[in-house]
Amino acid sequence: MTRHEHGYELRDDESVWDARYAELDRVWSGDPNQALTVEVADLVPGRALDVGCGEGADAVWLATRGWTVTALDPSGVALERARTAAGAAGAEVTWVRGGLADADLPARSFDLVSVFYPALDLETRPVRRLASLVAPGGTLLVVHHADVDRERALEHGFDPEALLAPGDVTAQALGEGWSVTGPQRRPRWVAGGAGAGHHDDLVVRAVRTVPGG
Repeated sequence: MTRHEHGYELRDDESVWDARYAELDRVWSGDPNQALTVEVADLVPGRALDVGCGEGADAVWLATRGWTVTALDPSGVALERARTAAGAAGAEVTWVRGGLADADLPARSFDLVSVFYPALDLETRPVRRLASLVAPGGTLLVVHHADVDRERALEHGFDPEALLAPGDVTAQALGEGWSVTGPQRRPRWVAGGAGAGHHDDLVVRAVRTVPGG
């Protein structure tokens, strides 16, 4: 699992992602994702988890706005760039190398779990894992590109049908005590980077409404 603005792999394979990031000095735009800035605008800063943080733009943006951020990614190359970006911005972020399924993360501890353009294999039951991390009253934000071309994706070595999509994040999948909005189609604008060719997002926002849910 990793992302930012684009990108998928079927495994949390650290060597695969390190090789990918090492191909370029910078893969993504360096700007926070537009949907994140919109969805977080009405939230009180608390503890945030950025799943698949890539080169760290979202995590750094959250940290500079008062969030206590933990950022997760399997690529050490990406995380080193993220640390550099955080240092330049004067932001404090806890960087964790690993995949969602295996990372040692405290249950129900995050007021925001942010998952942008994830490559989370459905066989690992990612919805249940993500739900387990959200604190009572907290928000799970899952965003993916709209109109993914499956044939083109298969040519690049992954099958979108095997990966988490926004439509998989439903109240039924999350369990009792959730209010879910979406998937909603939203236009996006990216200045550059590998995700610049995608023009629309699908956004799901799920709030844990019941402490025991």
